[in-house]
Amino acid sequence: MSTSLNGEPQEPNLTTADLAASANRKQPASSKEDTKLAPLFTDDAATAFRSQWDVVQRSFVDDPQEAVRAGDELVAQVIKSLAESFSEQRSSLEGEANQTDQSSTENLRLALRRYRSFFERLLAI
Repeated sequence: MSTSLNGEPQEPNLTTADLAASANRKQPASSKEDTKLAPLFTDDAATAFRSQWDVVQRSFVDDPQEAVRAGDELVAQVIKSLAESFSEQRSSLEGEANQTDQSSTENLRLALRRYRSFFERLLAI
């Protein structure tokens, strides 16, 4: 069993097919905005994923079938990590929006802005 970048265990056999099965809808096209968006992963996480990809790519010569399987699993790990990141951000947003029994319009406006920022970052992929 492998571990995620945050040290949590991950399912070793998670594939992109597993993830695609749960989101089997075609997404509408979107135009890119000129604004600079925050990255979805920290520099360390992105570097680690790229390093893992380099290992997968180099292994293709010796065992192409295994390299393709490992590449699929790595892509699934990145998608899962992204989903975990969203879940953490969502919890944070909900916590901020619900600081009082009745959320103020300003708190809700800020929460919606944060959702929009995350949404735009996802579409910029």
